Amino acid sequence: MMEEHIEEVLDRLEKGEISAAKAMESLRDLPYRDIGFANVDNHRTMRTGFPEVIYCQGKTPQQIRDIFRELTGGRTIFATRATRKDYETVKEGVPQAEYFETARIIAVKSPEEVSSGRIAVVTAGTADIPVAEEAAVTAELLGNTVSRIYDVGVAGIHRLFDKIDEIRSAHVIIVIAGMEGALASVVGGLVDIPVIAVPTSVGYGSSFEGLASLLSMLNSCANGVTVVNIDNGFGAAYAASVITRRIGSR
Repeated sequence: MMEEHIEEVLDRLEKGEISAAKAMESLRDLPYRDIGFANVDNHRTMRTGFPEVIYCQGKTPQQIRDIFRELTGGRTIFATRATRKDYETVKEGVPQAEYFETARIIAVKSPEEVSSGRIAVVTAGTADIPVAEEAAVTAELLGNTVSRIYDVGVAGIHRLFDKIDEIRSAHVIIVIAGMEGALASVVGGLVDIPVIAVPTSVGYGSSFEGLASLLSMLNSCANGVTVVNIDNGFGAAYAASVITRRIGSR
């Protein structure tokens, strides 16, 4: 929508339908709009291919709602780490907003969004699903088709082998695991496509809220495994979407 708006303004200026001053007025909120408590980045889609994503923790529900209002306009927009109270407040101002409770994501999805790639989201255990859903929903909102393959950790490795053909059919694999985080290395040693590992804070005391899993994944002996921060399903899905978008553009 931002590109279309700019093209429309420039076209009207070229045809003499508006003055240079009027064109400047139409474009004055580029590349961002100051709404007092935030500078909303309206230009991000043009720079990066994806719109600004709202991180809800630390913001009031009213602030989230007001940012949503600024960003909506025919394109996909969403917010992560959102509570149901955040959602209810956003919906007052943006009635078309949806809430993905397990993923903790509020979203308005553009009907024009098309699939650009296939991403497999794989978890070691059921306890990892909240982080996995953040990754899966993010990947879908960014235009991918997602396969959810949950609870196939190394304690029952035969479960993973039953799904390996489906996993290998993806363009990118996101592996999500807590405890010792071994699943990322196992998957990385079985495939020839990018693996993005997400350590989770699942585990008993010596897991140090995900630090043990993080260090294990960073020290993976499997080639091609990239690691994001603890519980950062969003970051993994965003990186995977950048990869699939490049694949789709070939």
